[in-house]
Amino acid sequence: MPPRVGRVHTRRCLAAPVCGISSGPLEDVRVCGARQPRTPRKPAHLMDTLPRLLADFAPIPGRIKADPSDFLVEEVPLYPCDEAGTHTYFIVEKQGLSTMQAIHEIARTLNVRRYDIGFAGLKDARAVTRQWMSLEHVPPERVADVVLPGIKVLETHRHGNKLKIGHLRGNRFTIRVRTTETTRLAELQDALALLAVQGAPNYFGEQRFGYRGDTWRIGRAILRGEIDEAVSYVLGRPSERDYGEIRRARELFDRGEYEAARARWPRIFQSERRALAAILKAGGRLRRGFHAIDRTTRSFYVSAYQSYLFNHVVLERLPRGLGQLELGDLAWLHASGAVFKVEDLEQEQPRADRFDISPSGPLFGYRCSQPSGRPGEVEARLLADQSLRADAFKTGALRVKGGRRPLRFPVIDARASAGEDARGPYFELRFQLPRGCYATIVLRELFALQPAADEGEDAEGAADS
Repeated sequence: MPPRVGRVHTRRCLAAPVCGISSGPLEDVRVCGARQPRTPRKPAHLMDTLPRLLADFAPIPGRIKADPSDFLVEEVPLYPCDEAGTHTYFIVEKQGLSTMQAIHEIARTLNVRRYDIGFAGLKDARAVTRQWMSLEHVPPERVADVVLPGIKVLETHRHGNKLKIGHLRGNRFTIRVRTTETTRLAELQDALALLAVQGAPNYFGEQRFGYRGDTWRIGRAILRGEIDEAVSYVLGRPSERDYGEIRRARELFDRGEYEAARARWPRIFQSERRALAAILKAGGRLRRGFHAIDRTTRSFYVSAYQSYLFNHVVLERLPRGLGQLELGDLAWLHASGAVFKVEDLEQEQPRADRFDISPSGPLFGYRCSQPSGRPGEVEARLLADQSLRADAFKTGALRVKGGRRPLRFPVIDARASAGEDARGPYFELRFQLPRGCYATIVLRELFALQPAADEGEDAEGAADS
């Protein structure tokens, strides 16, 4: 029997008319993400402009992360430990700390370099997260003895290699949504069941684009060779999301008062301060500031632009169905991550209906395979609208390999219930997502979420890596 959903129809999927895949209305909207002092009211962000799959389902009001314990994330490992070898694998439960903060504290306690600690993905500070880490030549007993504020080591194992980024199958979520309408439980359950059947749009979430929402602009400028423009976005161009010392620092930069701007940047913003010091040393040449920014951060800017372009492709495809194949598509095999060209729709569409495969979109780069037919035309037009040549990803300031990413993702073992505790009624959602997929994308299909009154903006997504 098909899921029963209160105003959800599978054939209609747009909340509003979809703009073209050129820059259009999306380009001038800001996104939220990294931690900064709180504003009284958040400006709109990029995700507000992207259509939902369940457009005819009226989102339920709600609030997440009123307390970190309301958002539990557990990594699902890619492989079991073999209980042999020189590497100690351990599960860390943390709260109130980002992954990198936790690694720093563990490394300091064990007197090792933080680079020696392996991890599979980044996790949010404002959540309870359980994630795997690894460390070589440190006995499991010593790791198990680590006790730090906000950090617990739950278990230890031995294994033969270091844990690396991406070495996880996915993340398991338990999320409580408060300040909500628990009388709509049946509607919520049916909407969640529909997402489990159709999959969710594989948008990159707002965390990907930084607290100002302009990291993609920096990445675009880098690829276009407009290095001064990129530096101006990093250090200047104040937006509605900047205030206090940070806003004053950006304003001073725009006036060319680089020394005063550097003095204004809080010390936690090391990249910005380092870039300004290099500009001052070079007599005001902005390009020197760009090269003072570490390569990882510069790569993040380009990655944000890849994500921005990918979201455009999802947006363009959504009206026709993210599970509907087209001739020339590069189909994504969910079991292996391999792609192949679709040449026989009659043969391949049933596999998409079973969620074995899905259409894929580009993470543009010099090794990114290109589809043919209509999907290829869409991707080529997107690059042209952005005034980018195909070789921009190979000859620019950073070489970007690129790849493919499915346009939708499965919502696995999804269920919803209602409950009540000392803090009031709530919905509890449980589901598992593949690595790299955003829990916030599932939530935005179901809820009109408001942030907790005391919630900051974290640079890392809540286990969305």
